[in-house]
Amino acid sequence: MSSFSPLNRGRPHQYHVCDEASRSRIILSTICRLMRPDDANIVGNVHGGNILKMIEEAGCIISTRHCNTQNEDRCVAVLVRVEKTEFLYPLFIGEVAHATAEITYTSQHSLEVQVKVMGENILTGAKKLVNRAVLWYVPCSLQNVDKIMEVPPIKFDAEQEAEGRKRYEAQKTARLKTNDFVEVVPSPSKPEKHTVGFSQSSLIHLVGPSDCTLHDYVHGGVTMKLMDEVAGIVAARHCNTNIVTASVDAINFHRKIKKGCVVTVTGRLTFISNKSMEIEVVVDACSLVDAEKVSYRAVSAFFIFISLDKFGKAQSVPPLKVNGEEEQRRYDEGQARYVMNKAKRLAEKEPKQ
Repeated sequence: MSSFSPLNRGRPHQYHVCDEASRSRIILSTICRLMRPDDANIVGNVHGGNILKMIEEAGCIISTRHCNTQNEDRCVAVLVRVEKTEFLYPLFIGEVAHATAEITYTSQHSLEVQVKVMGENILTGAKKLVNRAVLWYVPCSLQNVDKIMEVPPIKFDAEQEAEGRKRYEAQKTARLKTNDFVEVVPSPSKPEKHTVGFSQSSLIHLVGPSDCTLHDYVHGGVTMKLMDEVAGIVAARHCNTNIVTASVDAINFHRKIKKGCVVTVTGRLTFISNKSMEIEVVVDACSLVDAEKVSYRAVSAFFIFISLDKFGKAQSVPPLKVNGEEEQRRYDEGQARYVMNKAKRLAEKEPKQ
């Protein structure tokens, strides 16, 4: 979401930023919000989509504020990509979420923002890291939404600059690889249980003013919340248990979605390990007012869900029944992603020499 919309529907929020005159200093912004019953899923913990919205809003605030320190056209930061997002611990009703955003790299036309979400039990004062994510924004002119503005540079030391450049090139390459979009296949009329078609789900949403920024384009956080909801439905239909978001692989925002569009959010299983489910979610948009009414792919991502037992522990999920060459190809690709991500997690846990 954007800094131009109320964060909590009237509820207060807080933020702080370092001296804007110093480009060499780390720029931080923090917002906090009390988790209420309307933020929870059906089993009582906070909906993953609401956390994604809060993360995106924190990123948008700091990016928009930084990009408007230049003496040019006013602009708003637009989300173009979210790197892998990890849900480390659940949040519960009555806890306070603190989302802290930090600009960690700037290129000529984009910013990398890292966001950490801390959960606070206000009765005991205990805090824990519940979520972390990396987001990329570009500044768009308020006068011409198609005009990408230059980002005021921030000075980092040589090592930080080199590492940031590597991350920038990696995400740029990854975004280009997502141009080969796969067509959404309708589910069969009577699908077999535990097949892709059995759990595939879609949600249709008309984009209204409350979903949009000042120049009538959808907030990235709104889209991510819809995607998380659909992915959750897919996961629940497959295993028929309590499910939670474990992580989200890169979310790519390919094209803007304007007010008045109808968006179709579709989720389908691609791969299942012993205790996790990979769900591909795509967002297709079509304008209600344009004469041509051409549908286009706006957003795509892979969500990882796990099934929980009555004690809140991860449990095994039913295997996926794969039908046809296309489903098998996608299953193999999902398995490759699973193996790669598992290797990364193990590498991060190893003590550094």
